[in-house]
Amino acid sequence: MKNNIPHLRFQRALQENHSLFREFKIPPPFQSPKDIFCMRTDRIVDPYRKISLHTLQLKVNHSTPGKLLNLRIYPLTNDLSEIRFWCEDQLIDIQKIKNTDLKGVQF
Repeated sequence: MKNNIPHLRFQRALQENHSLFREFKIPPPFQSPKDIFCMRTDRIVDPYRKISLHTLQLKVNHSTPGKLLNLRIYPLTNDLSEIRFWCEDQLIDIQKIKNTDLKGVQF
């Protein structure tokens, strides 16, 4: 009987909207949990439409030279990560790179 009391209180609190639990929603403009639960860094696009991460240089498709990019790096596996390139609240490119290429990058 005592074990059911916390469960009943929780159910009642949910029904009466007195709970602090909320449904998880991805805030706009983001599209995926990969944009939320990730490592982040900013880079400026050079005149050749490239950015550098430590010693690694990446060509960024659909970028404009001189613009600030927000990079959101999401580890997919132990060996591979996905970089999502955001510029002015728009996803402009997605690339996958080896985690060994990210060694030395400061976040």
